[in-house]
Amino acid sequence: MLETIGLTADPWLVVVVTAVLLAGFLRGFVGFGAALITVPVLSLIIGPQAAVAVNNVMGLPAVVQLLPEAIRKAERPVVVPVCLVVFLATPLGTWLLVLADPAVMKIAISALVLVMVGMLASGWRLRGHVGLSKLMTAGLLGGLVQGAAGIGGPPVVAVALSREGSAEQQRANVLALMTAISLSSVAPLIWYGLLTWRAITLGLILMPLYSLATYFGSRYFALGGQAHYRRAALATLAVVGVGTLIASVWGYAAR
Repeated sequence: MLETIGLTADPWLVVVVTAVLLAGFLRGFVGFGAALITVPVLSLIIGPQAAVAVNNVMGLPAVVQLLPEAIRKAERPVVVPVCLVVFLATPLGTWLLVLADPAVMKIAISALVLVMVGMLASGWRLRGHVGLSKLMTAGLLGGLVQGAAGIGGPPVVAVALSREGSAEQQRANVLALMTAISLSSVAPLIWYGLLTWRAITLGLILMPLYSLATYFGSRYFALGGQAHYRRAALATLAVVGVGTLIASVWGYAAR
């Protein structure tokens, strides 16, 4: 069955399972960043279009898992404008994903991962008053990157992390924004025919692993693990970005 959906029982399967477990844990712990691991890894095996679709399918239960906290604690004046623009911009990004050469998109996705990791590692935040224009710009960037590469989290997360408040408040904003990022991809993927039965099947197979890891990541946050995890998470994302970029360039050169 695995062969029919693009995976075989070889070392690549171990790589995929490891990536999914790391990604789910990261999603539960900090609320975002999972796609920065899964999309570039899956792109190398099943192509970027299918990778974005599979990532979207297996991540849907995590949205439900984490949504109650987002609803209770998120700042609506901040998250609502960003979410609205994300939903408008994502279809345009998906259109770019459909048009692009898959080999080029593999390289672009890996490169974008490194850019996003660098942005997160630097602690970059929006400066000054975060008004409506900055919120809408973040939503536009997040939607475009989400549609084109499935990794639209960091632009909108920058908004959440620029807000004053406790770690719980910031995380709730992140969770709300990442809910919009996740759901915004569904309709464009269906419209462009990327949400195939193959992608759905693979997403459903990986879903239990991802959801279980998300649960443990959320529990780790509740137990105070944030003091130890940030550097390890960023290092993991950087290694994935560099590794998949090298593999993508190698594959493009060998065509």
